[in-house]
Amino acid sequence: MAVNLVKGQRINLGLSHVKVGLGWDSNNSDTGFDFDLDASAFCLDSNGKCASEKHFVFYGNKFSPDGAVQGADDDRTGDASEGDDETIKVNLDKVASDIQEILFVATIYEHEERKQNFGQVRNSYIRILNDANDEVMAIYELDEDFSIETAVEFGRLYRKNGEWKFEALGKGYNHGLDFLVEKYGLSVG
Repeated sequence: MAVNLVKGQRINLGLSHVKVGLGWDSNNSDTGFDFDLDASAFCLDSNGKCASEKHFVFYGNKFSPDGAVQGADDDRTGDASEGDDETIKVNLDKVASDIQEILFVATIYEHEERKQNFGQVRNSYIRILNDANDEVMAIYELDEDFSIETAVEFGRLYRKNGEWKFEALGKGYNHGLDFLVEKYGLSVG
């Protein structure tokens, strides 16, 4: 049975092959554009920085160098009738030893041009699934916590005492993907 997480809550995984699913629905809006949210993952070292550009997994780089993280296919509408809009697969057995954390984020593509933010998005969540049988292990729903934010750190997988755990984060920013790329030690451009 799935655990419903609250912001800051942590759980032990006890799995090596997981799927990290992100989902959302867009509110009816008069911006004139579809909502295109993008799920990305940053593979971070012990300093909390992305180990290299290849350790940033997103629609432009589908695999981490160790092959442990496989990026999501880009869902450009968020209108999946059921289930996750974007799913990132992680094989925790393959994560390189220098990677201590895998951070999962969602950003709104072209948020400035389209005049869009998470206040116009509903039913957003992150969930952890057992990759072997698609059983939902945990889910964290963002609710309506965000109004002007355009990027959200949903959650993270992290190592502690040789085990992988998951933490629900729910940290929002009024910036785009470039901000997160710089925050985690990569150059934009």
